[in-house]
Formats: sequence, C-alpha cells, structure tokens
Amino acid sequence: MKIYKQKTWQHETTGVDGNTTLFGVNIFDYQWENTGRSAQIEDPLYHQKYDFAIYTIVIDDQKYEFAAGEFSNCVWGFYIEKY
Repeated sequence: MKIYKQKTWQHETTGVDGNTTLFGVNIFDYQWENTGRSAQIEDPLYHQKYDFAIYTIVIDDQKYEFAAGEFSNCVWGFYIEKY
C-alpha cells in the first residue's frame, strides 16, 4: 500500500507592504482575488498560529494560489501549498 504525502501550507517569504517578491514578481503589483477560503499557518519565527486568507493572482496568463496575511504592521507572511 502506498502512502501519499499531503500538501501543506509552507512559508515561502516574509516581506514589507508594497515590496515583496513572490513567484518572481513584486506580489503587490498584482490584483489579488480572495478565494473565500483560509489556511491555518504558523509564523516561522515565533511559532504563533494564524488564519490567513487564500488568494489567487494571474501572472503572464498563469494562475497562482497563495495564503497571505500580516504578522505585524506592514510585515506580511506568504505561504504556498506544496509537498
């Protein structure tokens, strides 16, 4: 019997409001579409748990999904669901 790993929300980057690179671009230069879903994540530094909204964006006709939220004023955490 094979056991398959499940995707989990993993920390990708932390950055400041207006200037954070995700998927090779400044994520704040794109329109985020809220999916209405949320992800339970853990701050990689302080291990505090958060519920971050899940968003989609389109970059060069490619759709991406990520979870994002503020750890503190103007400091954002970004998470990608992966194995």
